Amino acid sequence: MKKQLFTFAVAAAMATASSVAFGQTLDEVMERGYLQCGVTEGVPGFSFPDENNNWTGLDVDYCRAMAAAIFDDPDAVRYTPLTSSSRFESLGNGNIDVLSRTTTWTMTRDTDLGLSFAGVMFYDGQGFLIREDLGVTSALELSGAAVCVESGTTTELNLADYFAANGMDLSNAVVFVNQDEVVQAFIDGRCDVYTTDSSALAAERSRFADPSAYVILPEIISKEPLGPVVRSDDVQWFNIAKWVYFALLNAEELGVTSENVDDMLGSENPSIRRLLGVEGDFGTPIGLSPDWAYRIVKHVGNYGEIYDRHVGMDTIIAIPRGVNNLWTEGGIQYGMPIR
Repeated sequence: MKKQLFTFAVAAAMATASSVAFGQTLDEVMERGYLQCGVTEGVPGFSFPDENNNWTGLDVDYCRAMAAAIFDDPDAVRYTPLTSSSRFESLGNGNIDVLSRTTTWTMTRDTDLGLSFAGVMFYDGQGFLIREDLGVTSALELSGAAVCVESGTTTELNLADYFAANGMDLSNAVVFVNQDEVVQAFIDGRCDVYTTDSSALAAERSRFADPSAYVILPEIISKEPLGPVVRSDDVQWFNIAKWVYFALLNAEELGVTSENVDDMLGSENPSIRRLLGVEGDFGTPIGLSPDWAYRIVKHVGNYGEIYDRHVGMDTIIAIPRGVNNLWTEGGIQYGMPIR
């Protein structure tokens, strides 16, 4: 019943917003002078504020890429930290223009809430983090354990499904409203296990006083395609959100980086010329300047640059590209062609 009431509430918010936002989001954003981006309350590598409230991360750079495409200024963004339970309502009622908050693309979210996913910025999966001194080597040994989990997430549902499917006891689940509470409870020893997306586990562990005292178990129990979300009532805005994502991937595939993008303006490769707005006009049909993708790469970089900067192997989080590699490198990231 709680889920049903939540769905109705978001649907009502969407109905209210649609009468105002239809076909107008870009105009409203440009008139306002900045993009309003919904992010996490703080997950290193994805969306995290420093002591001066400057946000960085993979999801943050997606919003910066949108701002670069629209304003030629990646800093024309303001960030709204949101809990898992409030994120969809905030997007639905128009408090934010785009949700870029480690959000899993599911059928329910894609069909029931009046929302559209622009793409998958990070292919992830749910895992389990435990203290190494517990001696646990498999998630199948967690029956009866106290498990910390955040409410209102696919994580909570996946946890219940996994334990049920394997005949395990989940009676000691400890549920919290926001992620900070979950992490603190785990650190304080109020639970034996912390479960969420594996990327978030790695990110949070990097902040612990002694990261080496904790281990991520080998089991990945779900598919968690994480990506940016917009309202479904504005096709133009959805197209912008979608093609910003594709531009990041296409730039990496074509070898166009923030360092060489100016030189690439003279390339004879038709795909590069179309991407950078030298040949053809692929901006005006979606309400942007013909050089919208050039602006993205110049200011923010391509997908690979963003990945390496925030979660790559040279960062403290150090997540291998794996399936997040381009399709040409054995992964499943694939940008639709600009032509």
